[in-house]
Order: sequence, then C-alpha cells, then structure tokens
Amino acid sequence: MRALITGAGGQLGRAITRGWRDDELIAPGASDLDVTDEPSVWAAVRDYQPQVVVNCAAYTAVDACETDPEPAWAVNAGGAANLARACSAAGIGLVHLSTDYVFDGTLDRPYTEFDRPNPVSVYGRTKDAGEQLVRERCDEHVIVRTSWLQGIDGANFTKTMLRLGRERDRVEVVTDQVGTPTFAFDLAEAIRQLTVTRRYGTFHVTNAGACTWFDYAEAIFEEAGLDVEVAPTTAAAFGAPAPRPANSRLEGRHAAMAGLGALPHWRDGLRRLVRALEAEAA
Repeated sequence: MRALITGAGGQLGRAITRGWRDDELIAPGASDLDVTDEPSVWAAVRDYQPQVVVNCAAYTAVDACETDPEPAWAVNAGGAANLARACSAAGIGLVHLSTDYVFDGTLDRPYTEFDRPNPVSVYGRTKDAGEQLVRERCDEHVIVRTSWLQGIDGANFTKTMLRLGRERDRVEVVTDQVGTPTFAFDLAEAIRQLTVTRRYGTFHVTNAGACTWFDYAEAIFEEAGLDVEVAPTTAAAFGAPAPRPANSRLEGRHAAMAGLGALPHWRDGLRRLVRALEAEAA
C-alpha cells in the first residue's frame, strides 16, 4: 500500500512510519507539506500518487486554542477540507484522525460513534468541523476518534510524568476526568486494519479499560519503579484555560461491527511504552 502521511512528525505519524513496515510510505515534514495550503495539498496528491492519505496533521495546543483560535481552525478544519477535496478528486481514500473532545463529556457511559457531538472547547469545535468537512467532501473516508494519546515520540502525559517523577517526590493530578490512555503503536495498527479493509465511516478506537488521570499517573510511577506521591486535585483547581470533557470514554461500537478487534488493555500498553522509553534512554 502506498500511503501519504500528513503530520508525520507527530506521535501518531511517527508510530505509523515505525509500524507500517511492509508499506510504501510518503511522510513529508510540515515544512514540505502544509495542509492549510490547498494548492500544495493538491500537488502532493498529484505528484506522490498515493492510494490513501492518512491525516495526522493537527493543531493540538488545547489551551492555546482558546486565546488564539485561528491556527486551530486553519489546520483542524481548513486542512481537513483541503485533503478531503484533493482525495475525492483523485478517487482515493482519506483517513482522518479526530478526538474525544468533540463530545461535552457529560454522559454517564462511554460515547459511541452514534452519539451526537457537542464540543465545549475551541479545539473540540475545530476538530468537529474537520470531521464534518471530511464527510461532506470525500465519500471514501475513515474518521478515527481516539483519546489520551501516548507514544514514544513527541510530548504526552506519560513522558511528562516520568520527567516530573525523576525531579520531584510529589505531583498533583486531577481525579475528576476519566478516559482511556491510547497508545500510538496500537492505534497505528488498528488504523492500518481499517484502511486495508476499506471500511468507511466514523470509528472509535482506543485501548481497553478506563481510568482517571490520577489513576494513570500512579500506574506510570509503578511501572517505572519511581517512588512518587500522587496528590489528588480537580480540573477546576488545576485551572486550565480550556474545558476538558469530564468523561472521555469512547466505545467502538461501529468499530466492532466493522470487525476491528479490541486493542490491548491500557495497562498493557503503558507497560510496553515505559519499556520502550527506557530502552531509548539507555
């Protein structure tokens, strides 16, 4: 399979380039392919002639979006629209990555693909808009919503906690947000399965299980053998500018209908991630 990966330098993009070893991947950097530049997008699809485009490009600075929303709208919505139009014109599929932030987090159960989005942050609204534009402009689309992404590359909660755990003996972590840590190496494989089977539509793909950020931080320190006190706090006390969904749990009901097998439990993914990070640091 010949695939063009946008946002290839991010957590998921790097996991795809690491994991899709039997495929021909074109992975230009952000400076080589700016998804907000429509002529460049059309030229890339024309010149590279991929069989599928996987859009991992996203503006994910959730708090910055609240005070400076234009970059998020340009990348998350405008970039998605540009790719969708180009893919549709070329007659190829588009895989577009989205997020739990399209939901408001008020349900007392996991969100399925059939629940109506209701984003409460600028970031969530831009990602919801990107989804809508992909659906409108490219029939052969796969939208993959995921949550709490963790990977070997880039910045994420796991790596931040490991750094803080080596610098401090106590950290504060919120207890009133629940979701599923999802690991880029597992997500990359699931995306490939959806891509090669040409299953179109919207899918929720996360690792199994759920926890709070507090629970997850404690598990990180346990796996890494770090003696760190995790003190509970709330999202309100933490005071982040952008609201986060209190409930980020996603149920892959449509994914199961499409035959996508369950991903490993998040604790198993965390164990593999910590070992991989330790090996890189050695």
